[in-house]
Amino acid sequence: MGSSSSSYAPKTIYLDVDGKVQRVIFSRHCSPCDIKELLCSSSNIARNTAILLIDSEGALVSIDPSMPANTPNNLYKVMPHSIRNKANDSNINDFVFLSKEKEDMFQNVLSQVAEQFSRAFRINELKTEVTNRLAMLEKRVELEGLKVVEIEKCKNDLKKLRDEMTSRGGVRMNCNCKYSLKLSPRRDVPSYPKYTLSQETIETLKKPTFDVWHWEHNEMLSCLEYMYHDLGLVKEFNMNPITLKRWLLAIQENYRDNPFHNFRHCFCVSQMMYGMIHLCNLQERLTMTDMCILMTAAVCHDLDHPGYNNTYQINARTELAVRYNDISPLENHHCAVAFQILSMPECNIFANVEPDSFKQIRQAIITLILATDMARHGEILDSFKQKVDSFDFTNEEHVKCLKMVLIKCCDISNEVRPTEVAEPWVDCLLEEYFMQSDREKTEGLPVAPFMDRDKVTKPTAQIGFIKFVLIPMFENVMKLFPQIEEIMVQPLRDSRDHYEELKQIDDAMKSWSFVNGLWKGSMDIKVSS
Repeated sequence: MGSSSSSYAPKTIYLDVDGKVQRVIFSRHCSPCDIKELLCSSSNIARNTAILLIDSEGALVSIDPSMPANTPNNLYKVMPHSIRNKANDSNINDFVFLSKEKEDMFQNVLSQVAEQFSRAFRINELKTEVTNRLAMLEKRVELEGLKVVEIEKCKNDLKKLRDEMTSRGGVRMNCNCKYSLKLSPRRDVPSYPKYTLSQETIETLKKPTFDVWHWEHNEMLSCLEYMYHDLGLVKEFNMNPITLKRWLLAIQENYRDNPFHNFRHCFCVSQMMYGMIHLCNLQERLTMTDMCILMTAAVCHDLDHPGYNNTYQINARTELAVRYNDISPLENHHCAVAFQILSMPECNIFANVEPDSFKQIRQAIITLILATDMARHGEILDSFKQKVDSFDFTNEEHVKCLKMVLIKCCDISNEVRPTEVAEPWVDCLLEEYFMQSDREKTEGLPVAPFMDRDKVTKPTAQIGFIKFVLIPMFENVMKLFPQIEEIMVQPLRDSRDHYEELKQIDDAMKSWSFVNGLWKGSMDIKVSS
C-alpha cells in the first residue's frame, strides 16, 4: 500500500509444508484472492478452500499484499479454516501435534490423578449434588418455556392492539424496522482472532487513502482495537482489554446489514477520524478525553440504523419518530443503543472512569452523534465559520464546535478517498435510497427527487453534494489545518470534476438519442408519404 519504490519488488514468504520449507513469491500488486490461491497451491490444499495463515507464535496473519515478510527460521503455516475452528485457542493447536508416546504418558498421568481425587473426595455425595442441580435446572427450563409462551401471547396481543389503533386513528405503524437490540455478542471473546498488522498497514491506517474494502469484519475489529491502544485511550481510561474486545463485538452485532449504513461504514468513519487525528496533530491540540469522545462517537454514530432516513421515519409516523417527537429520531436512537451497550458491565469500557468524568464523556458523545443529522448541517457549519478565524483551543465552545464538524467530515468523507474506493460507496448509498423511495411510493408518502430511481443518476447525485456540502465544509476546516488541502480537499475537487465530466457525457448521449429519435421519426414520415 506504500508509495515507495520498494513496493514494486516482489515479496517472498516461507511456509512450513509437511515439515519442509516452501518458498512463495508474489507481486505486491496481487489481490488477496490471488495470494490465497497461491498459498493453497503451495500447501497442497484444494484451490477454493477457506484458509488461515498462522505465524510461529500461533497468531493469525492477514492474507494481503502488505502481510509482513518472514524468514526460513520463522515459518508461516497454511491451515484450512475448518481445522482452526476446532481449536478454541492456540494452546489446543500445540496438543494436536503431540507424539503418540507423549499422549499416552499424559493419559496415564491423568488416570492416576483422577484415581487420587476419587479417593480423596466422596464421589457419591458429588453425584447426588449434581443430580439435584440438574433437577433444578430442568425445572427452570420448564418455567422459562412457559414464559416464552406468555411472551408470544403478549406479542400477538400487541399486534392486535396496533392493528386496532391503525384502523381507528390512522397512525402508521407498519414500518418493519425492528429495534430489538442484540446486546450480548453472539461470539465469545476467545473466538475473536488476533491479527498481526504489518508496519505498512499500521502506517496506511492513518491515511485517508486506506482501502476499507479489503478487510473482513474480524480484521476491522482488530484495527479498531489497535486504534484505541495506539491513541493511548486504553491506558488513559484504564480500560480492560477484554472488555474493549467485548464492546467492539457488541457494536458490530448491532449494525444491520444495510447496503450503506452497516458496520463497514462504521469502520470507514472511525478510520477517517483516526486519520484526521494524526493528520491534524489533534493529540497536541486536544485532550485525551476529547480523543476518546471523537473515536467513540465515530464508532457508535449509526448503531442499529434501519436503512430508512429521518424523513421516512417522520412521514411514516414510525415508532422512533413518535418516541423522539420527530426530532432527529435516528440519531437519538443511535445514542440510546450506544449507551444501552455500555450499560452492560461486560461491555463497559468506561467502568473505571469517575462518575463525573463519565457524565461529561456521555454528554459529549451524544452531542457529536446528534450533530450527524444532516438537517442541522447549515446551523453547525455557520457556527464554525464564525469561530474559525479567531479559533481558540482553550475555549470549550470552540472545541465543542470543532468536534461536531470533525465527526460530520468523517461521516460523509467517502469522496476524499481514491475513486476506486469511493465510487462503490455511491452505488451502496443509491441502492439504500432506491429501497426507501420504492417503499415511499408504495405507501403513498412523499419521495425526494435525489432518492428516486427514475430521476437520479450517479453524477447528478454527487455533483451538488460535493460542490455545496463537502467542499465548503472541508475548506473551512482547512483554514484551521492547512495540511489537509493536498490530502483531503484536492481529492474532493478532483471528484467534483470527475462527476461533472460523467454528466457531460450522459447529457451528450441523451441529446444524441433525442436527435436520433427525431431523425428516425422524420424518415418514417417521408416513407409513409
